[in-house]
Amino acid sequence: MADNYEVVDENNWKRALHCQIFRNSVEPSYCVTFELDISNFLEKIKELEYSFTIALIFAVSKCANEIEEFRYRFVDGQIVLYDKIDTAFTYMNKDTELFKVVNVEMQDTLEEYMMSAIEKAENQKEYFTGPLGNNVFQFSPLPWVSYTHISHTNSGKKDNATPLFDWGKFFQRDKKWILPFSVQVHHSFVDGIHIGRLVDGLQNYLNRF
Repeated sequence: MADNYEVVDENNWKRALHCQIFRNSVEPSYCVTFELDISNFLEKIKELEYSFTIALIFAVSKCANEIEEFRYRFVDGQIVLYDKIDTAFTYMNKDTELFKVVNVEMQDTLEEYMMSAIEKAENQKEYFTGPLGNNVFQFSPLPWVSYTHISHTNSGKKDNATPLFDWGKFFQRDKKWILPFSVQVHHSFVDGIHIGRLVDGLQNYLNRF
């Protein structure tokens, strides 16, 4: 997966002050949990006989890639903006009940991504293939629990700005299928308004899928 990015000129960047303030925080990342209506998406995915998990990873990555703030990272102390962000997701080994982390390059279409992701997930033998790169969205679904809040392990690396997406067990309410969904982001780059744009964009994508 190629690292294509431009280095940000902090002297002429509107977010420079905000970035610096949050970058020096004890805990610069924060997590938001919300609900998504997946009724239409779930029905269509079942008709296509697609993996729900892989399809949702693609949907989230597509929508997040369209928001500039989700593509900023720290590289060697500098602030950079990536052209495109790829994916890294956990995949359960049913025999050992241990997960492996699978890296898959983002594709233009769901069909292309689905083929690539399933092939890599099923054929990868190692649980971990090395440290995650900067240019990924991380996914770690928790499909066994319909949670209302979730927290994550902290590596202690303040410059780790990789967004982390999770979701829980979906459930039915008022004839709709509801999915608890979470996103953890670095406050140096992503504010509440950007989370709102992701929520709106992703819900619209699921509604018209």
